[in-house]
Amino acid sequence: MKFKRQRLVPEGSLSRMVVDAHALWKQREFQQSIELLERASQLDPANARILLDLGSVYGSRYDYAAAERCFEKAARVALRKTEALAAAGERCCHFNQYEMAERFFQRVVEQKDVSLPKALVKLAEIQERLHRLDAAAGFVERALHSDPNFTPALLTKASLERQAGRLEEAEQTLRSFLSKPNPNLRAMGWYEMSEADTHVRGWYELGGVLDRLKRYDEAMAAYLEAKALLRPNAARLIADMQPRYGRINNMKTGVTAEMLQRWFDSGQALQPPHRLALLGGHPRSGTTLLEQVLDSHPDIISAEETTIFRDDACAPFTRRTLTDIYKLAALGIASDEILQESRKHYFQSIERFLGQPVGNRLLLDKNPALTTLIPHLIRVFPEIKFLVALRDPRDVCWSCFIQPFRPIGEITCAYLDLENTVEEYVVMMDLWRTIAPLMKNPFLEVRYEDMVNDLESVARRTLDFLGAPWDARVLGFDEHARKKVVLSPTYADVVKPVYKGAVGRWRNYQKYFEPHLEKLEPFIKAFGYE
Repeated sequence: MKFKRQRLVPEGSLSRMVVDAHALWKQREFQQSIELLERASQLDPANARILLDLGSVYGSRYDYAAAERCFEKAARVALRKTEALAAAGERCCHFNQYEMAERFFQRVVEQKDVSLPKALVKLAEIQERLHRLDAAAGFVERALHSDPNFTPALLTKASLERQAGRLEEAEQTLRSFLSKPNPNLRAMGWYEMSEADTHVRGWYELGGVLDRLKRYDEAMAAYLEAKALLRPNAARLIADMQPRYGRINNMKTGVTAEMLQRWFDSGQALQPPHRLALLGGHPRSGTTLLEQVLDSHPDIISAEETTIFRDDACAPFTRRTLTDIYKLAALGIASDEILQESRKHYFQSIERFLGQPVGNRLLLDKNPALTTLIPHLIRVFPEIKFLVALRDPRDVCWSCFIQPFRPIGEITCAYLDLENTVEEYVVMMDLWRTIAPLMKNPFLEVRYEDMVNDLESVARRTLDFLGAPWDARVLGFDEHARKKVVLSPTYADVVKPVYKGAVGRWRNYQKYFEPHLEKLEPFIKAFGYE
């Protein structure tokens, strides 16, 4: 993109400032990063790229009003307004503000120089994310009317067909482009979907369609096609898996009952106490379903899969340590004053993220990734309770394996093959099995299969554990979920009533599991899934 410039400093100096701001962001020095980008923007007020970056960091720190102001200014000063509006919309999606993104892309469609199919598909994706499937289908139809071979539009069309139960049509739509490369995707510009990305999502989508059609071997082949496309760009993350597992395993030996008892007892010095619970466990264990059930209760408010605890409560006094053992040591010597600051910063960021005060409600922090940080949570919040979702380990591993997690991260890179998926499960859940008997904090394990068999009994038991009265509204969680943005990959499923179809799905792929069942056997037995 080319932009109008009236800069007050040389381009090289501005570039260094932006590079330094990004480096500070990676070090979790968020406020310093924002301040440096603000300074750069003041020195070059017509630089739309800096304004877009500044809007992104504000949005990632939950100051959505400031983000929108930066994006609006970027659109005003940009030489190519259409690209700036589209870039703003994309960045809104990155920090999960889909209605803000919708507003920018609606304006993109109105521009004279727009590539219409791209903008219409982006609007369709946003509508689908907001559970407005009819509106999404309308945008897809318009995109395909403009370009019948536009691959992203065909992909979104297939997804909508699958959600509507038109599986044969979805398969036909997907195979229409998966069988050949699409020349329309050579240079996508602001629409961030390369040919490879489209095909990755397409193969995952086809795997899901074929699974529902009970063509299991074909489904497995489709999933493997997707993973083959992803694997070359995940080499560094895959290489880092074993060192990360080593750090987690070392942490198990560093956590003692005496340590957790001491940290639990320190709650007397950290006042006032908060009503707080972590909803953890392994990803794909039913955490999203349980969260939506509990979030439907008027006395509970949930925050879904944020990095706030890691970034705002934990990082300030552990960021300079290299291993989890040293991080535990840093936590151990942290003063009450530092811990009080961490507690305050955590809730301030949570309330910015939620857009409302927590008040006297119980805050449910739903984030399976924090299961490996349970000791850290106890240190900062000795009053915390723990909900741990359990599910048949084989179903958990299969569900992780088939999810189209994008972008690939340090955990999800394990899901590129079934062997590593199983190993990742073993490492995380073995940590939980080690820590649970040492804790003094209350915890409750909740089985996914129990929820789908008798939701009311599980909800009553869970609410009693959390100290919240029974409220029948929790049984209408699907209606509640339709009114909010759900960040989990299963956002489309939690707006439906409970169904039992996901129980025992691994059996359809049992022959692929056979080489790995021995590793899972201790967990199958320990969690009662024999």
